[in-house]
Amino acid sequence: MNITVQSIKFNADQKLIEFIKKRSEKLNQFLDNIIEGACYLRLENVDDEANKVVELKFNVPGNQLFAKAQAKTFEEATDVAIESIRRQINKHKTKTRTNASNHKEILNQEEEF
Repeated sequence: MNITVQSIKFNADQKLIEFIKKRSEKLNQFLDNIIEGACYLRLENVDDEANKVVELKFNVPGNQLFAKAQAKTFEEATDVAIESIRRQINKHKTKTRTNASNHKEILNQEEEF
């Protein structure tokens, strides 16, 4: 899987980029046909300490998964966003399996006639 990391209006540290890529690669355990991914890092102008925003977007066949997380550190926000994407992958897999099994049942019913 190819993932691009973009930091908006600041330069991201190489350690942070490697951290994000490493965590994103773990998603391949749950779904092996992820086409590509994009990560956007931003700093919000708020008084709160939790001003780091991570947005993740992954393209899978037939769908696009998106997650946004805000936290005190980019690493923490990345973990939250990756967990959200993981849940979306599980939902996507369940949905596609259900559709495939329903399609097989419909075909079997048509063959009986």
